[in-house]
Amino acid sequence: MQLIEGLGVELDAGDLDRFERYLDLLFEANGRFNLTAVRDPDEAWRRHIFDSLTLMPWLSSLDADERVADVGSGGGAPGLPLAIAMPKLAFTLIESTGKKADYLRQTASALNLDNVTIVNERAETAARTPALRERFSIVQARALGPMRVALELTVPLATVGGLTLFIKGAKAEEEIKLAAGALRALHAQAVDVTPTPTGRIVAVQKQRSTPKEYPRRPGEPKRAPL
Repeated sequence: MQLIEGLGVELDAGDLDRFERYLDLLFEANGRFNLTAVRDPDEAWRRHIFDSLTLMPWLSSLDADERVADVGSGGGAPGLPLAIAMPKLAFTLIESTGKKADYLRQTASALNLDNVTIVNERAETAARTPALRERFSIVQARALGPMRVALELTVPLATVGGLTLFIKGAKAEEEIKLAAGALRALHAQAVDVTPTPTGRIVAVQKQRSTPKEYPRRPGEPKRAPL
């Protein structure tokens, strides 16, 4: 709780209970298939709740009609904790694995998160769907792989001028350097690296519309990074 207070963000009454319920559902589902390697409850609060909420200062500037995409949602962080804390924003969680997408739908329903939509597609496919391509003011991702891979899976979803936010670790600056070619190809620029108690947030701004050839076919970004 002290860590959350240190972020300077405001939570509504009942948010902490819903975070706890989210973690209960995560651990319950984790017994059926792998969603998280974290087993300790205190560490889960830090890794799944607090780490997710470090994005709130970036999302707080959005208007209620703006959309946020979460790519590679897996166990639901950062998308579900942020949807709990920011009910006026609409979150689209993109997850390619069917069982994980089902878990996300069930969890969002159990938490009464009417502001959450689940898309069971690979990111490469979702970003070529007209209803999703270049439709999101902010696209966020955690544990989606190296930036030179993750950029191709996320930037096409962002609006021109929109941001892609990556939760990264201590090697964030090194990843940005290695992703210089991907940034150029996707017409994007790294504009900020913000340290947090759990890592670093890398903000990438989309400067122009994504070229039609990106993202490439499913699996290609990981097999041959830009």
